[in-house]
Amino acid sequence: MPEGYFQLSPGDKRDLLETAAERSGRPPHLLEKDVWVVWALSVLFNSEWGPSLTFKGGTSLSKAYKAIERFSEDVDLSYDIHCLMGEGAQPDKMPRSASQAKKWTKAVRERLPPWLLAKALPLLSQAMSKEGMTAELSLVGAQKDTLLLSYAPMKAGSGYVAPQVRLEFGARATGEPREAIFVACDLAAWVSGVAFPEATVQVMKMERTFWEKATAAHVFCLQNRLKGERFSRHWHDLARLANSARMQAALPARECGERVVAHKSMFFAEKDVHGAPINYAECLQGKLRLVPTGAPYEALAEDYEKMAEDGILLHNAEDFRTLMGACADIEWRINQALG
Repeated sequence: MPEGYFQLSPGDKRDLLETAAERSGRPPHLLEKDVWVVWALSVLFNSEWGPSLTFKGGTSLSKAYKAIERFSEDVDLSYDIHCLMGEGAQPDKMPRSASQAKKWTKAVRERLPPWLLAKALPLLSQAMSKEGMTAELSLVGAQKDTLLLSYAPMKAGSGYVAPQVRLEFGARATGEPREAIFVACDLAAWVSGVAFPEATVQVMKMERTFWEKATAAHVFCLQNRLKGERFSRHWHDLARLANSARMQAALPARECGERVVAHKSMFFAEKDVHGAPINYAECLQGKLRLVPTGAPYEALAEDYEKMAEDGILLHNAEDFRTLMGACADIEWRINQALG
């Protein structure tokens, strides 16, 4: 039986990463982080409450669907809202009013951190101890909804990608629509004779992820400001998704877009740059905005360059101006189809 990756000596790990980097053309520090990402997914989804989790976001597009050509470093997970709400929610039912959604949001924010401390953190910690792995686990984030797994890297990059896996949990949705998909470490394609982590996980369907990102970009454009860093990846993902055969067939359909619009209208109310409430429904009425202007445009361009420098864009990607042109075309196509 082949030896597991985490049982290798530090020297053997470095040699393995360098070999795989030469064969694949991929940066070794990204290949290394990918192993930790898949390991965390395997532990979480093989747990007793794994069926209540959904893998979503950019990493799901990269690892599960192979739909984007970039390394996605953080793991977005949705824990079924009904599991946290308990008696406060009926299966397949969601809030019927904004006031009820606020009450659910308050309950989720109160209950999710204790659940992570009582269930998810000990689960990962015990799994590491069992395999003799060394890493630090902590609960971070303004809402204490993120488990940060920090490991000692065998290889280092430019610093843009840290030797940490951020397991970002949300619990204001059911995760639907979703489907089961097998995920494996990228290293497994380039190195034989070593056992790498792998898992079958429940993944949010890419059609919904597209609309999650499109509506987030729409809000960004209307607010004309950044709420953080590292946002340019979402525009890269939108361009790749929109050009996939699966999304081209799905874009004229309104179902996933309507589901996202209804959910965000309840749980993620936002205001535009003038302080007026943002109407998410306009995204399906020919008024979708995907391309920012002014300072936000320049901030995205700067972040995009940093992302490219650290090798996150796995192949020769277009320059930022070309990417924005592609997003402008997507905006036009959607507005023409759904307006």
